[in-house]
Amino acid sequence: MAEEKPVVYIVHGDDPVEMGKFVDVMAAKLAETGMAELNLSRLDGRTAAEGDLRTAAMSLPFLVDRRLVVVDQAQARLGKGSEERLKPFLNDIPPTTALVLLVYDQFETSGGRRGWQSMPGNHWLSKWIESAHGRCHYKVCRLPDQEDMPFWIRKKAEALGGKFSTGAAITLADHTGNDTRYTQQEIVKLLTYVDGARAVEPADVELLTAPGGQVNVFEMVDALGEGNADRALRLLRGLLDETDTYSLFGMMVRQFRLLLQAREVLDEGGSVDTLTHELSVPNFVARKLAGQAGRFSLARLCQVYHRLLELDEGTKLSQWSPELALELFVAEMKR
Repeated sequence: MAEEKPVVYIVHGDDPVEMGKFVDVMAAKLAETGMAELNLSRLDGRTAAEGDLRTAAMSLPFLVDRRLVVVDQAQARLGKGSEERLKPFLNDIPPTTALVLLVYDQFETSGGRRGWQSMPGNHWLSKWIESAHGRCHYKVCRLPDQEDMPFWIRKKAEALGGKFSTGAAITLADHTGNDTRYTQQEIVKLLTYVDGARAVEPADVELLTAPGGQVNVFEMVDALGEGNADRALRLLRGLLDETDTYSLFGMMVRQFRLLLQAREVLDEGGSVDTLTHELSVPNFVARKLAGQAGRFSLARLCQVYHRLLELDEGTKLSQWSPELALELFVAEMKR
């Protein structure tokens, strides 16, 4: 007698690369039948209607044994009242469906709420998994710790048919943090650059992946936060020499929007890990944001951000150039 396959697959964690890989493997098996287009449904857990989710999961497969239904951002459906709505639904999934729930979460390493935040061990879904036995397959995808990233990079490069020197892996990890999605993109780019002729070296990483302008924007905001407008103006002029002015203005608006959001998260008791999750930025960027946001009050950041929006509107109305708008902004910050 054939072993009964799970009907619910809960993929839980903070590593989007590994979570996506799990779905890709299942989708590839379905694609081998030539019937994937008729038997694969993807829904967004934040916006999908309950009726659409139920219809997708309960529909019969067409010329294959099972349909594949993937619910992205499923953590959005695990809030108050979710047990009453979802538990009967999960218990009713037919064996002709493979339902994959991608539950993106944040793991707190310290404090009173240490552990997973959206689906902790005492969450009803965690308890359901324990009781579901063969009906459910549970997979945890946890981001590597920062110190493990060089090994992760070298292993990923080997899987892609290339090679990183130890120094290059360490350098890339310093630039990307433990953001595996961004790191993987950079690995592919660097391997393409060396074209298999040799291993990627630290100089290659510095050439192609050095944060560059982003770091300079951080430095300029640091200078503004420290009240050193003269240094900020020097950094601004250096950036204007090497960066498109409109792009730079957009970067500044984005930077202060992130600082405003970071200040709100920190004021609510959030940590650097919270910023990484809430703002969808690499961990090393979250650390920089936390340090910079600490130099401003929330009211001051609101004032600064709205002033940037006013200056942006002025550039679009041709009242002044983006370059002049940025110089005005720095001068006003000095006052």
